[in-house]
Amino acid sequence: MSQAAALPSRLDAATALGAARRVVVKIGSSLLIDAATRQPTRDWLAAVAADLAALRAERREVIVVSSGSIALGRGRLPDLGARLEDKQAAASVGQSLLMAAWSEALAPHGLVAGQVLLTRDDTERRRRWLNARATVEALLTHGVIPIVNENDTVATEEIRYGDNDRLAARTAQLARADLLILLSDVDGLYTADPRRDPNAAHLPLIETLSPDILAMGGGANADAGVGTGGMATKLAAAQIARSAGCATIIASGQTLSPQTLSPQTVSPLSAIREGARATLIAAPDGPMAAYKQWIAGSLSPAGTLTLDAGAVTALKAGKSLLPAGVTALSGGFEKGDCVRLVDPDGRAVGVGLAAYAADEAARIRGRRSDEIETLLGYRGPSVLIHRDDMVLDDR
Repeated sequence: MSQAAALPSRLDAATALGAARRVVVKIGSSLLIDAATRQPTRDWLAAVAADLAALRAERREVIVVSSGSIALGRGRLPDLGARLEDKQAAASVGQSLLMAAWSEALAPHGLVAGQVLLTRDDTERRRRWLNARATVEALLTHGVIPIVNENDTVATEEIRYGDNDRLAARTAQLARADLLILLSDVDGLYTADPRRDPNAAHLPLIETLSPDILAMGGGANADAGVGTGGMATKLAAAQIARSAGCATIIASGQTLSPQTLSPQTVSPLSAIREGARATLIAAPDGPMAAYKQWIAGSLSPAGTLTLDAGAVTALKAGKSLLPAGVTALSGGFEKGDCVRLVDPDGRAVGVGLAAYAADEAARIRGRRSDEIETLLGYRGPSVLIHRDDMVLDDR
């Protein structure tokens, strides 16, 4: 995983984008889909693909959270109703159309799109969260652009997000991104609805999401014919991202170039770089610091691993925990559960998220990592706890 860069002291949307190393870009249906034809807006998609390619050329990692599958599916199945199963049918047809549109847009830049379908369970249950994170990390490692969407074909009302703003925030949390960009048909947060109040003031920077700020979310801003999200959902998403150490930019996907004031729309991410109007919601800590705080303070250990002296020394030097360094274990923990780490004398060393359940950990403890596949019958992680998933005691 790439290390997220700290945001610069001068805080605005342009400098935040310039400093980011892992970026999640959420794109609303009202931008991606032509409301009249229910077809992808291919020229706009091509412009966004050029933006993503520019970020990749700068060795930045990019994840896209894309709405549009249900709208595209309804374009092929116009007689569908509004029941959940009708939406799921539309999504089933539309997901392949959405991926085809993204693949077509990215191909001229030599980029490959990879589909990632998630439900709320996938980002809120630790084991599934770890599996989803591993998939996203593998895609990024291989230079693929993950295209994330809600898995509407199987999600019930109880496990649906219902809007991709929150899904984008959970994706940013899962991926430990340092910047979330919410592109839609609004250019940021105002003190009031600018469509109704000519005195509404644009807010370029929000450092704290106070109750007064959250109250400014008001009603929906999205096009009722295509989108489902509004400013309230964007601020809720920013709260989720901020708790994970990830800053958020709310920006318009259709922005005039601030340099030329040309009537021709420019690529939205390029416009942000050039200083187009947007709102930056800052985060107090980086994503890794927030993630470590979550491990240390929010999870109750479900078991204990006893380490040998060499393993303790290796962890304090910044290494991951290998199976060979574990001499004993206790507890019925599952993969992704928090476990306590102790030294040979039982003194606390730290806590971390287990890469294996207790029964598998017992079979590989004390053994070399190259023996894991033989012992378990499949090739799993080479470590019992990755250093990114571990917090050590200060003493």
